[in-house]
Amino acid sequence: MKIPKSLLVDPEKNSVYGSFAVAVSIWAFSYSVIFGQVLILAYYAVWLPLILVDYRRFLRQLSSAWLPLLFAAYVCLSVFWSAAPGITARTAVQYFSHIACAYIAARTVSVRTLTIGALIGIFVVLLYSLRVGHYSEDVLDGTVNFVGAFASKNQIGFVASLGIYFSVVFLAFLRRSRMSFIAMVPVVLLSAYMLAVSHSATSVASIPAVLALVVLLAMSKLLSRRYRRVIFLVGAGLLVVSAFAAMNMGLLDFVLNIFGKDSTLTGRTYLWEQGWNAAQKSPILGVGYAAYWVQGFSEAERLWNEFYITSRTGFHFHNTYIEALVELGSVGVTMIALIMLRTLYGHVSAVIFRTWQAGPVILTGVMVLLLIRSFVEVDILNPYVTGSFLMYYSFFKLAKVPVTSPRRAAVPTNRQGLEQDPEKWNPAFANGHAQTSK
Repeated sequence: MKIPKSLLVDPEKNSVYGSFAVAVSIWAFSYSVIFGQVLILAYYAVWLPLILVDYRRFLRQLSSAWLPLLFAAYVCLSVFWSAAPGITARTAVQYFSHIACAYIAARTVSVRTLTIGALIGIFVVLLYSLRVGHYSEDVLDGTVNFVGAFASKNQIGFVASLGIYFSVVFLAFLRRSRMSFIAMVPVVLLSAYMLAVSHSATSVASIPAVLALVVLLAMSKLLSRRYRRVIFLVGAGLLVVSAFAAMNMGLLDFVLNIFGKDSTLTGRTYLWEQGWNAAQKSPILGVGYAAYWVQGFSEAERLWNEFYITSRTGFHFHNTYIEALVELGSVGVTMIALIMLRTLYGHVSAVIFRTWQAGPVILTGVMVLLLIRSFVEVDILNPYVTGSFLMYYSFFKLAKVPVTSPRRAAVPTNRQGLEQDPEKWNPAFANGHAQTSK
């Protein structure tokens, strides 16, 4: 039996396969350490073969992906000055292929399908962690936290916060029947419970802020684009002033006390200082991708010992930019910052300055969540993790891929139709239609 290509690569028709592929990816990102290479192979198996199905789809507007591809190339080139070239070579190839899978996903999976697949994957992942039921003691603050099948409370907290976020945005923007409410109840309850028992301050603090932003962006639909721009500029100014006031009036310490944290963020500020000192030894190019936390290297061994990391793996500076500065130097940290800011600005501008659509609103929330976490976690610099997959998927979604299918070339007859089904909108065909009408 011959399977139509559209069921695999057409974002309008492949909701079943796309949801399955995303769910498999979430499972692989969460538990590849436990189940080994079989999950990574499954992750590659659901994305890479799609190139053979319709390779032309992935060649269109390939130039729009130049920034992530340049960063991936730089990561691979760091093997030439790496302190651990073997580890850098292997991990860099993994990271490059991870970006390639996110690119394929962005070209074949709609935001709605991504959300459904993520919810399915997150629900199964959290159920498995609930079944495992492991708790871990934090030797630095003496608390006992639920980690499930994960290695740390922050990892399970991140997955749980994504479960809450995708449930809310699905119900708000993407549901097509009342049954969606019933289907989302177990996901929301399980995610909220996991978030509560994990005691991950980063996840607990970030998800309300992100949901509040999504609410504001959703309300902006009621306004014309002119008023959206004004409110955006005023809001951005107030945000800067509020952040400055929080830093200088003690509000930051007050918030930290609410979550049981001190001004050192449970030793994170000391780690940042150590990372900054390490970066000064090679400030331009860094020590090489994944070449700092290596067993046998004196500085890594010292920090593992100071923070009681007996496994001597899976540790970082708890700051994306310091981690990038140490491994990839100022060149690398500039690139990764540009990728994140370009992605965030692209989706925010699509909401504020263009016709309102649900997709950019959802991806804006994802990027804001990753941005908040980037100052205290490292979610986007490693292969086979949910954070980096979502960031690159969001970046590649900024590209306007030309539509070639005759059925999708039809121009909507009114403005309301464009807003209801924006993925059928193609400016190139609209321009041609306008000229013909004239």
